[in-house]
Amino acid sequence: MATIVKRTIRATPHRTSSAAWRLMKELVAPDASSSARRELTKVDAVLGQLIASESFFDEPVVVHGGGPRVRLYCLYNDAAVEGDDADERGLTSCPTEGDGWAMSVPCGEDDFDWVTKELAKHGRRVTARRAGEPVAEEKGEEVATQSASINLEEFLKS
Repeated sequence: MATIVKRTIRATPHRTSSAAWRLMKELVAPDASSSARRELTKVDAVLGQLIASESFFDEPVVVHGGGPRVRLYCLYNDAAVEGDDADERGLTSCPTEGDGWAMSVPCGEDDFDWVTKELAKHGRRVTARRAGEPVAEEKGEEVATQSASINLEEFLKS
């Protein structure tokens, strides 16, 4: 069973799309001098545009291959301003450490071709997938998240 770590980032209008992407980069590649951060910086414009078009509202960016999978969602509009559902905490491990990591970004059908081409210009680690499609490595896998729920009825039993 794969472990999944979820983070939800406050995007527009709380912060600009480029600032939201910068925070996402810092979460998954915390070392500013790392090769992963340099690779992710190369796709700043594309990812900023995807955030601005709200591609990460219901579909996550997925970082996989370097430990637990990380799913990054964005909050938009009132939810971004209020921030009640945000979770921007740092990660306990670096998902881009080593050489086996990759990132999959969701993309609407209208943008898929140009996003795929632009990402390919900058490397092979960051790739686009059509909205609704699972990340290839996640197909058929069970998911465990780091969130917990409490059964209040059982908890309150004497």
